[in-house]
Amino acid sequence: MRHYRTMLMPKKMAARLSVLLAAALWVGSTAAQTPPADWPCKQVRVPEIALGGVWTGPSLDKERHDWRNDPAVVDLVARIAPRRTPLEDAENSIADFAKASGGDRKARLTLLFAGLYERMNDERREVVNGLDRFGRRLKDMAEKTREETQAFYDLQNRKPPEPEAIKKAAEALQWRVRLFEEQRKMATYVCESPALIEQRFGALARAIMTAME
Repeated sequence: MRHYRTMLMPKKMAARLSVLLAAALWVGSTAAQTPPADWPCKQVRVPEIALGGVWTGPSLDKERHDWRNDPAVVDLVARIAPRRTPLEDAENSIADFAKASGGDRKARLTLLFAGLYERMNDERREVVNGLDRFGRRLKDMAEKTREETQAFYDLQNRKPPEPEAIKKAAEALQWRVRLFEEQRKMATYVCESPALIEQRFGALARAIMTAME
């Protein structure tokens, strides 16, 4: 029986199952440290950009509602908030906007700041919520793979053995392990998205502050 099991469970697959189980435990332990329980990232879950970290002026409550009433601000926010716009181009656009604003420079730059915060904070919040959903899927995949792994071992231990059933179960398990590994690796990249949005907002905020001086 031992020889038969070795033939059906090669070392490469056994190693991959070890990686799977370790990864599944990592998903559970990481999520347990930071609410909600579905969070799949090592980074701490922060739902919104901390406004106080980049803005030292008065409250922006009014500007956060009024910026949409200025078509030029709305247009500029739409152009420079997306990451596809090179940061240097965005910073130059802010400088040009400040010059064109004349005596209303500070007031309009404040509107621009408020607009960027609203737009980029909303984008970041959507990404964080998407990561929660991704975490739920990842946990479900881990649980299903653990169940299939146990079912595979149970099938191997049956007497008399069922070679064809074991072969099919092994192939299905290999596919599920591969899929889980791909999704787990993807988490490494998607978990960086909130920080990238926040970093871009910080750079644009600094450009606005400089233009206000």
